[in-house]
Amino acid sequence: MKRLALLVLVLVTLAGCAAIPTNTQPKPIGPKDNKASNTATAPEPRQGIDPYTLVREFIDAASNPDGDYGAARAYMTPEASKNWNAKSPVIIESAFSTVPTSPAPQDKTQIVLLQGKRVGRLGGDNAFVPEIGDLREPVKVERNSENQWRISEAPSAVYLPLNIFNNNYRRVTLYFYNPEFSVLAPDPRYVVIPPALSIPTRVTELLIKGPGDTVRDTLKSAISPDASTVSDTREADDGALEVNLTKVGKDLTPEKSKQIVAQVVKSLSGVTTSRVRVLVDGQQILPDQRDYRPSDVSAIAGESLLALNANLQGMLVVDGAIKSLTDGNPIKGPAGNGSYSAVSAAQSLDGSRLAVVSRAGGGMRLRVGELEQELSEVDFRANTLSRPTWLLSSGPKEPGSELWTVVDGTSVARVTRADNGGWTAKGVNITELQQFGPISDLRLSRDGTRAALVISGKLYLASVVRNDQDVALRTPRQIQQSTLGSAVQSIDWLSQDVLVVSSSLPSLPVTKVYTDGFKLDRYSQSNLNVPVGSVAAAPARQVQVIDPSGLWSASDITDVWKSSSIRVSAGAMVFYPG
Repeated sequence: MKRLALLVLVLVTLAGCAAIPTNTQPKPIGPKDNKASNTATAPEPRQGIDPYTLVREFIDAASNPDGDYGAARAYMTPEASKNWNAKSPVIIESAFSTVPTSPAPQDKTQIVLLQGKRVGRLGGDNAFVPEIGDLREPVKVERNSENQWRISEAPSAVYLPLNIFNNNYRRVTLYFYNPEFSVLAPDPRYVVIPPALSIPTRVTELLIKGPGDTVRDTLKSAISPDASTVSDTREADDGALEVNLTKVGKDLTPEKSKQIVAQVVKSLSGVTTSRVRVLVDGQQILPDQRDYRPSDVSAIAGESLLALNANLQGMLVVDGAIKSLTDGNPIKGPAGNGSYSAVSAAQSLDGSRLAVVSRAGGGMRLRVGELEQELSEVDFRANTLSRPTWLLSSGPKEPGSELWTVVDGTSVARVTRADNGGWTAKGVNITELQQFGPISDLRLSRDGTRAALVISGKLYLASVVRNDQDVALRTPRQIQQSTLGSAVQSIDWLSQDVLVVSSSLPSLPVTKVYTDGFKLDRYSQSNLNVPVGSVAAAPARQVQVIDPSGLWSASDITDVWKSSSIRVSAGAMVFYPG
């Protein structure tokens, strides 16, 4: 043990302020046992270290949360360590500085100013929370009884530079059900990487704790919050990854067992290629099947509800008429011949119904009905209506029965189909969004659990919360604030947790944005002109956009945008079902 401790100390000394621990075994944020049981064994800082290097190496050491951040606490006095809040790490840009606050060095006590830019933080649920802003944190250091500098007043948080965070944390995707338990929806989190063999255990622990903070009132879990694991999630002798649950509850029906299996298998699919075996107190959870792969749970995960029919290739709104994206020809019926003076439109996920926003009497009206048939007017008027967005159907091949639209930029209408076949509008509670400004675009995720919005040109994401007949958009958060600013033009869902966003920024005409706000990928700028006013995206479909010069498509972020032979005019719109 002495030889091992000496080796660790030598490695840290050689690496200096850029040291990133790679031979430790950190636990996930918020482990079950959060006691600093091994803090005393953490290596001491180098002898004779100056205050500025001390603070920098303290930041590096905080990349390892093992033993309640024991490696970082070694840089602090016992009193400072006791008062340090290490629960929600703050992620900062990789370039940060430690600078003096006094003109001359102090002999016993000194204040070092930690300066940088905030990127976000990890919540108590291990989810990324965007938080943009300047960091100016005074860190007090003083000499201890051995004449060595130590941090004597605890910083307000754990600070992780972005490069260290990327090297030491991994994004994992948990899955929970919508309120109807008809479809699984993603809930991204971040876990410590080393040791990689422990990642499945961390995923299982987070899954048992339930949905994250922003979707706690939106998503549901088939796994009881009182559940725990008998052992770590690890490979059995035959190569299957075993998840051994206990205390899952007395109401473990076959249906609930299937739902638990689907949640576990889908949540582990991003971290293992092995078969997954779900046990309850050492016994397989379902008698008819022992091991599962993602394809085995697609039905109970509701994937058929989200999959678009291969024949549904998308549509266009051009000069007041609805046209096919396949060949540019008008669709059948009054919506296709221009009778409705269409401004925007949306096709239900199953493809059988159409909603059209049309100009009428100096304002706008919403029409809804069967595709290629006469569409009924919904009984409310507005000066402006955003393009409609459909909620997922209640079952495969079931027609859509609910859609949303923004009314005059200040309210959201939820239009539902009544038993008599008519369509009626009800309000959505958007109290938490009203402070941000007028809403110009709203897109429901195809699983119905989230809404992406363009508010005053900025990109927001909110959770859909349903309580009996009351429906609200809760916990709104701005996404990619520093990158997209207020230049967002149009949005659509590429997948359940990825958006495609068009803007008026020449450097970012089209981007792929992840819904937790941590990552953004740039599509090629080739051939596009800004502003890109309309975007359409969907799983297994090319991204379609309309800029001032026409209609363009791309399959991936590295593709050069290809021009379509379909001619579109100014103000045209492109859309896929949803």
